[in-house]
Amino acid sequence: MSLRIGVAGLGRGMGFVRVFANHADCELAAVCDLAPGRAAAVAEEFDAPMAFDDYSEMCRADIDAIVVATPAPVHVPNAVEALEQGKHILSEVPAASDLDQAAELATAVEQSGLKYMFAENMCYYAYMQTYVEMVGRGDIGRPVYAEAEYIHDCAYLMHDRFDGITPGSESGPTWRAAMPPIHYCTHDLGPLLDIMDTRVVSACGMHSGSHRGAGWGAIDMEVGIFQTEMGAPIKILCGFNVARPHSMHWMVMYGTEGFIETPRGGRPGLHHMHTESIPNLTAPVELPLSAAHTDAPPEATLGGHGTSEYYMCNDFVRSVLDDTDPPIDVYRGLDYTVPGICAHISAENGGEAVEVPDFRPE
Repeated sequence: MSLRIGVAGLGRGMGFVRVFANHADCELAAVCDLAPGRAAAVAEEFDAPMAFDDYSEMCRADIDAIVVATPAPVHVPNAVEALEQGKHILSEVPAASDLDQAAELATAVEQSGLKYMFAENMCYYAYMQTYVEMVGRGDIGRPVYAEAEYIHDCAYLMHDRFDGITPGSESGPTWRAAMPPIHYCTHDLGPLLDIMDTRVVSACGMHSGSHRGAGWGAIDMEVGIFQTEMGAPIKILCGFNVARPHSMHWMVMYGTEGFIETPRGGRPGLHHMHTESIPNLTAPVELPLSAAHTDAPPEATLGGHGTSEYYMCNDFVRSVLDDTDPPIDVYRGLDYTVPGICAHISAENGGEAVEVPDFRPE
């Protein structure tokens, strides 16, 4: 069986277009974008038989699954509409924009009986999967604390450009200016929760306010402090309206018998770890870990972000064709997303702790 895929949102979605157009078990059957002419051009380039500038029309088309790579505020409405039309979903991050959306999404997936996978590509970076193995076998003992940063100056995306939601809207602030930075914590919180095999139960937050830019109101920096079910706290800093060139991910995890840490500064470099399981070790060990899988096939780089999206998309395809649970299902996607929503609620209320709901059925 060949899975007939539609991709909605042809900015971020182009990586998915390239992966699925070259996947042996898939047909890139449809593409959709609100920007005039974009879907038609992409369909011609990749030989997709259908092109739409109306998302509802694509949901009714003869396809099996839809990649929701549309702007963050409409991820849930788009996913719910597609589920109601019988389509499986691979959804970009974040999963939801508020707690009501999160509850709506979980209910829609449950009632549909269809597959929903959360497309957190950072969980598929090769070094992240190595971290899961290292911590899982006890290399640093029991995790007791972790922190991470995602810094990426996206101010140029926050105003005076097509916003991806309203056709022809090319002036004024875009949805990115209004999005609290900590809502986009999933790229770091998701992998850390996987490495630690836990979920967040409460969140506190603080933010800097808006100081940079020409009055678009974008919060500069926001931090979340998360208490996990296992008792180990996590701190996440996100900043997207910040004067720092180049995007940067960084994280460190401390355990009872050592630590692991990624390179800093947004440039490739050596990872570091220390473990008391190696006798007489007096300094951190340097690890030349790769972001890309060293045994990946040549086509694995087509989606971008190293080889992560190739393996992520393949897991989604296998979950549908083999009728298995997606590795990052709707509940795990909400585990990654909802703490950021709660941290911003906390930040707006003086940093008071907010309980993080679990949307799994009782």
